[in-house]
Amino acid sequence: MEEVEVLIIGAGIVGLAIAERLSQKYDCVIVAEKEPSFGRHTSSRNSEVMHSGIYYPQDTLKAKLCVKGLDMLYAFLKEHEIDHKNCGKLVVATKDEEIPILEELLENGTKNGVRGLKILSEEKVRELEPLFKTKSALWVPSTGIMDTHSVMKKLDFIAEENGAMISYNTEVVGIKKTDDGYIVTFYDGFKVKSPVVINAAGLWADKVSEMVGIPAEEHNYTIHFCKGEYYKTTKYKNIEHLVYPVPDPTGISLGIHIRINLNGELSFGPNAYYVDELGYGMDETYHRQFHESVSEYLDIEFDEMWQDDSGIRPKLQNKGEGFRDFVIENEKEKGFPNFINLIGIESPGLTSCLAISKYVENLIDEEK
Repeated sequence: MEEVEVLIIGAGIVGLAIAERLSQKYDCVIVAEKEPSFGRHTSSRNSEVMHSGIYYPQDTLKAKLCVKGLDMLYAFLKEHEIDHKNCGKLVVATKDEEIPILEELLENGTKNGVRGLKILSEEKVRELEPLFKTKSALWVPSTGIMDTHSVMKKLDFIAEENGAMISYNTEVVGIKKTDDGYIVTFYDGFKVKSPVVINAAGLWADKVSEMVGIPAEEHNYTIHFCKGEYYKTTKYKNIEHLVYPVPDPTGISLGIHIRINLNGELSFGPNAYYVDELGYGMDETYHRQFHESVSEYLDIEFDEMWQDDSGIRPKLQNKGEGFRDFVIENEKEKGFPNFINLIGIESPGLTSCLAISKYVENLIDEEK
């Protein structure tokens, strides 16, 4: 049986960021990923937006790690010359009654440490983006977009250069606590022993946590699959800024917004609805919802938008429930020292990945 210093389960962007950081400190780090390559689920199926931190309640992990992570991510992108664009974002109010929501976001974002926020008049918004219908908007200059695949590829490369091993097609099927660590069993029967296990399994993090003996339902760790779809168009191209509606009051999503990529192509999404099983297929069920939502702030015909792609968020917040923060926890209080759970890492997990890796590093108990 092989012995390692740190075993990370999951090679999404968060697992890779943790591997990149810990490989600088530990000689023997292994990442186990059940898929044939990195980031096959939530990390690759998203808007590729770097968020500012305006939405999340003060002093939550989502707020603190998003604001800190954004600065770290911009520095990483510049250092490694990875394609990105600090395009900024407009959160638009299309009705007078939505303007107070912009003011609330301004206040919350400022308290969270987001810099440069400003309420713009209709005239100012039209100077920036003349195509959009709006009464006012919140200007968020720190928001940007990036090439997520290239970020993951670089994190993978750096971690392996530092001596970490990233093992693909390697599914964890069992975890057993011992007196001095954990024995992790893979699908082929191979076992690894490690004093530190980090659960960054994304959509399946609650199931991995249960393997060690932490029941998801008992500890409110159950992950709910929340699907989001995107529609695209060729009517408009080279819009300069991200444009968002005011957020969904239920907190389930940020609303169907403008997604732009680094090539200037335009799509809309995501929406949000809960599903029981993993699946990325799309049909026309939500086409009308998309058209109605986008038409609130941009002129577009029903047949000028069509299906693009979809993703699934690993949400702790179930349907009808309020805000849930990230769970990032050394589970020593539950009797599992240095088993570190990362559960419910949805948005802004992408933006926060480097800050999350530093946070996890500080959770590891070296005295254990």
